[in-house]
Amino acid sequence: MTSRTSLKLTDERKRLFEKASEIVAADETDDPPRSVVLDAALTHLIESKENIEKARGDVDPTTIQEVANTSVLGLRYRTRVESRWR
Repeated sequence: MTSRTSLKLTDERKRLFEKASEIVAADETDDPPRSVVLDAALTHLIESKENIEKARGDVDPTTIQEVANTSVLGLRYRTRVESRWR
């Protein structure tokens, strides 16, 4: 990954920041800085992946896909048949 010191804020990215900020905010008067919103989003992404991996043995793949898939990230499952004779 390339290190960057600036982030171009397109209209769409500003809209996403606003929506994410509402989720992260402690209440309706809180206006968290973008760094807090980014940290929360990255932490959520990492922890969600870990939670999905933990749930794979307990929850069927279809349910995990229904709950975890988004417009930007999705899960795919592959089945594999292995011969026990060889």
